[in-house]
Amino acid sequence: MSPALIAALPFLGALLPGLLIRSGRNVAAISCGTMSLLALIGLCLHIPEVMAGGVVTASFNWLPQIGLNASFRIDGLSLLFGILILGIGILIIIYARYYLSKSDPVGQFYTYLMLFQGAMVGIVLSDNILLLLIFWELTSLSSFLLIGYWKHLPEGRQGARMALTVTGAGGLAMIAGMMILGNIAGSYNIGEILKAKDAIQASPLYLPALLLILGGAFTKSAQFPFHFWLPHAMAAPTPVSAYLHSATMVKAGLFLMARLWPVLSGTPEWFYIVATTGLVTMLIGAIIALFKDDLKAILAFSTVSQLGMVTMLLGLGTEAGAIAAVFHIINHATFKAALFMTAGIIDHEAGTRSVRLLGGLRKLMPITFVIGTIAALSMAGIPPLNGFISKEMMLEEASHTVWAGHHNLFFIVAGVAATFSVAYSFRFIWQVFFGPEREEYPHHPHDPGMGLIFSPGFMVVLVVLIGLMPMTMAGWLVTASADSVTGLETHPHLALWHGVNPALITSAIATVLGAVLVALHPLLQPIWDAMPRPEAKTIFDAIIRRVVRWSQAANDALHDGRLARGAGMMAATIVLAGTFAWATGRAGPETRAMLPIQPIPAIGFVLLIVATACMVAFHRNRLLALVLIGIVGLIVSCGFVYLSAPDLALTQISVEVVTVMLMLLALNFLPKRTWVETGAWRRGADALIATAVGLGIGGLSYAIMRRDFAFETIANYHLSNSYKQGGGDNVVNVILVDFRGYDTFGEITVLGIAALVIYAMTETLLTGRSARRLTNWRHDQRRAGDRHPLMLVVATRLILPISLTVGLFIFLRGHNQPGGGFIAGLIVAISLLMQYMASGFAWAQERQRVPFHAMIGIGVVLAAGTGIGAWLFGLPFLTSNYGYFKLPFLEEIELATAMAFDLGVFLCVLGAVMLALNSLSRMARRTGEVINRQPMDVDPSRSKKEAH
Repeated sequence: MSPALIAALPFLGALLPGLLIRSGRNVAAISCGTMSLLALIGLCLHIPEVMAGGVVTASFNWLPQIGLNASFRIDGLSLLFGILILGIGILIIIYARYYLSKSDPVGQFYTYLMLFQGAMVGIVLSDNILLLLIFWELTSLSSFLLIGYWKHLPEGRQGARMALTVTGAGGLAMIAGMMILGNIAGSYNIGEILKAKDAIQASPLYLPALLLILGGAFTKSAQFPFHFWLPHAMAAPTPVSAYLHSATMVKAGLFLMARLWPVLSGTPEWFYIVATTGLVTMLIGAIIALFKDDLKAILAFSTVSQLGMVTMLLGLGTEAGAIAAVFHIINHATFKAALFMTAGIIDHEAGTRSVRLLGGLRKLMPITFVIGTIAALSMAGIPPLNGFISKEMMLEEASHTVWAGHHNLFFIVAGVAATFSVAYSFRFIWQVFFGPEREEYPHHPHDPGMGLIFSPGFMVVLVVLIGLMPMTMAGWLVTASADSVTGLETHPHLALWHGVNPALITSAIATVLGAVLVALHPLLQPIWDAMPRPEAKTIFDAIIRRVVRWSQAANDALHDGRLARGAGMMAATIVLAGTFAWATGRAGPETRAMLPIQPIPAIGFVLLIVATACMVAFHRNRLLALVLIGIVGLIVSCGFVYLSAPDLALTQISVEVVTVMLMLLALNFLPKRTWVETGAWRRGADALIATAVGLGIGGLSYAIMRRDFAFETIANYHLSNSYKQGGGDNVVNVILVDFRGYDTFGEITVLGIAALVIYAMTETLLTGRSARRLTNWRHDQRRAGDRHPLMLVVATRLILPISLTVGLFIFLRGHNQPGGGFIAGLIVAISLLMQYMASGFAWAQERQRVPFHAMIGIGVVLAAGTGIGAWLFGLPFLTSNYGYFKLPFLEEIELATAMAFDLGVFLCVLGAVMLALNSLSRMARRTGEVINRQPMDVDPSRSKKEAH
């Protein structure tokens, strides 16, 4: 099975719960479990090849221009994490089926869970760091949904926000680090990066890249000082906590450090940052876990400590440390999943997770007692369980580690951390299962059914088997993964007995001292509670409040809700940046001579300046401003004609006519003048900025037109390839429907959405209070008595077929002559607009046959269908094709697929304009119903006075 398909199966499984939830919880769980099982089987099919030292790859071009390809790989490290993610995922799916109550939306839960699983599988199978980053951020988003699954719990919502904030911030840092790493290596392919160790470590950017990448890894794996988010994530349902702490999310950071271990490790920076952080996290997490009361809080901080242990082992930079790290990843996944599911069972059956309210459960819940005790003993590192072996390997490596010139300091701190690990593990067993039975249990405890017991029981069986037969059960997987991490051929020796050595002696001392700490816990707990210490949550909340306050202050200072202020600030910034660039850069000598000034263009230029100046001077008169805008547009159209750009001229004239007509309708409902909203000082500043921008644009245009380019422009490419590749002589149209067809497709989609928004806003004005105000509205000026002049009616009806013919002609000639779907749509829209203006909305609406909503939809679908059709021939989206055909009784003609795309543009433009007109006309019709009841030659305000 292809690695790409393995990565896709969980995402496909995420679609099933929502579709099958009406069939029952069992069907939803089985569908998800089946997809996970198929992915696991597909992964395991590659075990022989991976064990032989091979790497299974699959790659598909996605965005090769930026180095982003959908590349996947399966090596020993991918195999290890993939088995953990998918295998434990199946057990979590089974466990969740019986854990969640009937009131919980199970379909939603399984959808989130499968998205989370897919994101994690994507991370470990990615062979491209950009693709890995996409999956990395997806884990943050999907974990946010899972942690906040119980939306009614404030702690769940807060825990989800905290996890997203911390891991998201680390992810942003990691993006920068990965980009630097790929730039150093010259490739974003992980396989290529792993071969560039010398270049990476010799680069001056090695340390910045290392710090940024470790920032992402440490936040994701809850390393100090980012450890605080993980315990707050325990507000999620226990299946989520078990999955998140054992095989996913927090293991992503460990995976990243292991994946990049061959190129980032072996330097003093790596050792002191990674090993020290891991050791400190291991110690702090273990100490805090000892004094927590909530079962899941104890296990959450124990996860922090255990993750610190793996981080420390990876930070040592030795082959033995890497072997111990990957082995403990396996061991931690087995006993931690079992422990969290045990805690969930206790909460489910006893009704509480508080250690103070528990005790004596060994007799009431004997099966749960056996599972929880074995898993906790493994976490404590007690033989003959698997946790003992990896703890001994850790202590052995720590005993040989020299930190800052001290030969024993590192080993001593690791031993102290191991002591506290034993203590919180023993406390979990003693205070939950031993002691007398209590009478104040919220619920009467008893062992649950097999639905809840199976998954943790299965994991405990693995705990025992790996402990008793480590090489048989896990040696092959540890060897394959250690080979991938180190890039060398390793020979792990996993055994319960390595003789009497410092590690064994330290482990025995830690076990005894851990038991002593548990015995002294009633005396130590009040001291811990009274001890002043920083609370990470309090600090985090304070930082968030401060950041929000600063952001709000900055936002209020920069934005007052007026578009003019934002536009002014942006324009001023552009002017300053342009001035700096002009002052510090070199424009080069002028190479083009000035053209002679002709009288007619000069007159047009003067008229343009006069119209623009009048626009500024009289802009408060809205009707006059609209007329002046039309004049400016007309002069610009003439300029396009003079500069031999007929397509642009046709488009400009059509847009001006449509815009003026629609704006005239809109102005009918608006005040006739714009109020003065700013003082003289503000208007002066605006005038200064506008003048600077105008002079800057003018100067830039002058500089560009007086100089030749030292490089080939894209214009020459379009001119030389318009006919060869697009089959059209009209370069402008070929660009719109072929070379940059995707831009056009986006524009018509936005145009259609805008028209629908106008329609929706009009709907709100025609109902409720707005409709009553509109009905009672009176025009402030006298209205003409002849609403539909006969001459105008006759002329427009005669013009309609001619206009439609012209529109069809413009559409058909567009590929080789000035025209096209956009211009044709505007021409036909103008002809229909004239019908509405001449004969009225009601008359025109009665003769409408095609709804404008459908016209927009058909246009967008037709344009998209034309683009999708290229995929059927293995070509990129919107790739056009053309050919020449001899039709009966006609000459040879050219037919291009771009014509279908242009037809979609035509329909979308026509539908958008007419829908906007429809919206405004309905408002006009509502007010017209009132006006029709009044004498049209009488001023309504004067008749009102006379009535009084």
